Amino acid sequence: MPMYDLDPTSDARRGQVNTTAAEIYDEFFVPALFGQFAGPVLDHARVDAGDRVLDVGCGTGILARAALERVRPNGSVAAVDPNEGMLTVARRSSTAIEWCSGSAEALPYADGLVDRTLCQFAAMFFADRPTAIGEMARVTTARGTLTVATWAGLGRTPGYEAMVALIADELGDAAADALRAPFVLGELDQVVELLDPVGTEMRVDEVAGTARFSSVADWVHTDVRGWTLSDLVDDAAETALATRAERELARFIADDGSVSFPAPAIVGTVIVGH
Repeated sequence: MPMYDLDPTSDARRGQVNTTAAEIYDEFFVPALFGQFAGPVLDHARVDAGDRVLDVGCGTGILARAALERVRPNGSVAAVDPNEGMLTVARRSSTAIEWCSGSAEALPYADGLVDRTLCQFAAMFFADRPTAIGEMARVTTARGTLTVATWAGLGRTPGYEAMVALIADELGDAAADALRAPFVLGELDQVVELLDPVGTEMRVDEVAGTARFSSVADWVHTDVRGWTLSDLVDDAAETALATRAERELARFIADDGSVSFPAPAIVGTVIVGH
């Protein structure tokens, strides 16, 4: 069994990918998983025409682009991410959004600059979550909203629970940690605890979602090449993993070869009090 030395304090834990992986992420992960949550997250945050919006940990920009459509014609959207690979892809998608390189723990924005601060599927990778939430509250106007979306736990995401186990067996536990990382804030009370210091009026919900891939091969390719394993798993290992997945994860495969399984999210919004 191949073993890969994946430092859990580096790329996997921080969600860092190169530009090629970001392109695959945008092409496959966004339609398979992320795109469906943009509308519900914006609804939860009460984003409306004229709002000033900041997307923290914007990735390739799916939420920022959806927000721009909501806030036009008089609103504005800024988006920040520490990952240059993600930003390279994001900048190709829109010149109307202010894309910025920076970390959530030290946001390069003035106090009270925006009405709605959003963070979709990035909080799990923050190096210092309390500091990051404090920074997001700082740049949000009083009585504005701060919204965080995370993935529900692996126990409620059966496809990824099974894929993590398969990768652990095929590639080793260190490799599997790259897919475990997005699910570390998978309980409602964890999101409540995260947001509680910055405001007293809060709503936290589990939002239904479905992961959809055209085939098992696409599923494996997306997880391996569109994520932090992209520099660590060679083509032969990817092929071997896909072969095992076809056989061992058959319960998620439809008659037409497509893959689907529940993939809920947790969305929390707090009204910021200064």
